[in-house]
Amino acid sequence: MLALLSDIHANIAALEACLAHADAHGAKRYAFLGDLVGYNADVREVVQRVADYAEQGAIVLKGNHDEAVETSSAYLNDASRAAIDWARSQLSAEERRFLAELPLVHREDDLCLVHATVDHPERWHYLDSPAAAHRSMEAAACPYTFVGHVHEQRLYTEQQGRAHAFHPSPGTAIPVLRNRRRLAIVGTVGQPRDNNQAAGYCLFDAAQARVTFFRIPYDYRATAARIRAAGLPEALAYRIERGF
Repeated sequence: MLALLSDIHANIAALEACLAHADAHGAKRYAFLGDLVGYNADVREVVQRVADYAEQGAIVLKGNHDEAVETSSAYLNDASRAAIDWARSQLSAEERRFLAELPLVHREDDLCLVHATVDHPERWHYLDSPAAAHRSMEAAACPYTFVGHVHEQRLYTEQQGRAHAFHPSPGTAIPVLRNRRRLAIVGTVGQPRDNNQAAGYCLFDAAQARVTFFRIPYDYRATAARIRAAGLPEALAYRIERGF
């Protein structure tokens, strides 16, 4: 059982809630699909926690916010840029090196994992349409692709040369047989944007060929309080409290 978590965005309370849930539901492996930092205030706690999982064999990929720590955040909006600038001031040299050395894509057996898109992972395009999903399926060239970046949960299935979108219900196992290519957007742990404060992640059971998406409640008010205490933009705390 593989737990897939993405867009944690320096939210340790949400991360710990998802990890506890995954462990209780039989996860044996973990994959973190990028954007460990940004938006929220628990940057060192999250990077250290994920680095600990990496030492135990977890897959960890780079997201655009992780890259921005070492390169440039100029393309981000003001609030996002402030969070990245703050993250730079908080992270140790070792923690920054950990982020800088993360790969963009991971492939093994029937799986392809990436933060944004498989066809151009370094460009940080948003997988926001069936056509974009199909391009990633084609580039992955394998039965199962998992991505993050979009802060939503969705499952695409390839049929007759096209990708068809499905909006999953949390907690419902979905059959994903190998006879068709599938692409799952796993959701966001650290900054939900659908008017629901609960964190999101998914479990993939390769043996049973099924994927289950989850939304996990956590203490988002504590996360918002930590954002304010760190002096980060009020808009970031407001988004956590409202879930958008």
